[in-house]
Amino acid sequence: MSCTVNFRRTLSSALALASLVLSGVAFAAAPVAGNYKIDPVHSVAYFEIGHAGGISRFMGRFNDMAGDLVVDVPEKSHIKVEVKVDSIDTRSEALNKHIKSPDFFNAVQFPTLNFVSTAVTLSPAGDGSVSGNLTMHGVTKPVTFKLKQIGSGLGMKGEARVGYVATSTIKRSDFGMTYGIPQATTDELDLHINIEAAKQ
Repeated sequence: MSCTVNFRRTLSSALALASLVLSGVAFAAAPVAGNYKIDPVHSVAYFEIGHAGGISRFMGRFNDMAGDLVVDVPEKSHIKVEVKVDSIDTRSEALNKHIKSPDFFNAVQFPTLNFVSTAVTLSPAGDGSVSGNLTMHGVTKPVTFKLKQIGSGLGMKGEARVGYVATSTIKRSDFGMTYGIPQATTDELDLHINIEAAKQ
């Protein structure tokens, strides 16, 4: 009888613990609602593209990104991101110069890459999407990013912080960037925006 009771208690405790673990996995910590500013030191925009007709994957990043977030219920949330094209970093000065030339981004004429959201969806688990208008190379097109809330909490100064990752696949040709397609680089480009933002 005692063994049966102990077994039931052990089983009950194990189920309760499993429930707590699963609830932690199923629901992301809700960030504090309010206006946030992107932390440029801990945020980055980067891309991956097929090189030499798609035989490999090549990556480049932008080192200068800014923006603002409104963190609230999804229907009230908003994301605005601005990336300076001149901050492109491919680990090659010669390639950086070429990518900033009129063959690609044309950084002198179109110095920024911008995204302004029009709709945000986010589940309690922190998965969702953000739709909006992406402006690149002087062309604005609607784009939807897959959105993931990475976490939320307090920064070193006690300020509320939140982190997101947004990813989407776009076509360069949709934005008037056709140089080297398909021999040099693929038309499709994977764009990643990793955001950490601090409450203002």
